[in-house]
Amino acid sequence: MSRNNPVRRICLAKNCARQCHFGINFMPGRCQDTECNLRRNKREPIMREAKPKRRVIHPWPLRLTHWLNAVTIVMMIGSGWQIYNASPLFGFTFPPLVTIGQWLGAGIAWHLAFMWLLVINGLAYFIWSAASGHFRKFFPLSPQAVWRDMVAALTFKLPHDKGVYNAVQKLLYQGVLFAGVVIVISGLAIWKPVQLWFFCDLCGGYFVARYVHFFAMSAIAAFLVVHLLLVAMVPKVLPPMITGGRIEK
Repeated sequence: MSRNNPVRRICLAKNCARQCHFGINFMPGRCQDTECNLRRNKREPIMREAKPKRRVIHPWPLRLTHWLNAVTIVMMIGSGWQIYNASPLFGFTFPPLVTIGQWLGAGIAWHLAFMWLLVINGLAYFIWSAASGHFRKFFPLSPQAVWRDMVAALTFKLPHDKGVYNAVQKLLYQGVLFAGVVIVISGLAIWKPVQLWFFCDLCGGYFVARYVHFFAMSAIAAFLVVHLLLVAMVPKVLPPMITGGRIEK
């Protein structure tokens, strides 16, 4: 290495042009000049560990529609049972303790009032889920995965990952969404069989529509029971549905 043509290496400190006895600028971090090191340490940024980003598990539109839907379904089922008792389809009636409305007219009034909230809230949920990609959480789904997770749930060995639906949950949510569409169509067919004749024909006529409506209601009621049992088995899933929860990306 020639003394007249030294290799130039710049120190980290600004304006440090001191050279060693070989004619080479002091190496970064090896400069022996005290003043130079003080300037470098003051100017050198402090490297801090970046905090992991966190996202909301359940965004507020999902939480809002979920709880509105919960109240609406309870009111619809209770008032629907009161209407059913006035003209039973089968050889039983529901106890007055679990019905809403003391007589047929009151039951119909409650039922129609919450029907509109159910439709509006359901449309808002479908629009938001389609726009945000929330529906992608319900797929993919296979019979093998459903059987595996069902066995794991029954043996209390089903793991729970925040923000991720297992196969049993995917099946239940797909089923209740389908039942929700069916119950709205059959309900409209029963409510206005002449004006909404196309819904009535789609259900197979007025009398068949009543049975379709009843079995769709039964499917939703069964979903509520299973849903509450799963929440009781894994209670830590409830707070995020209230507060939103946080999870690392």
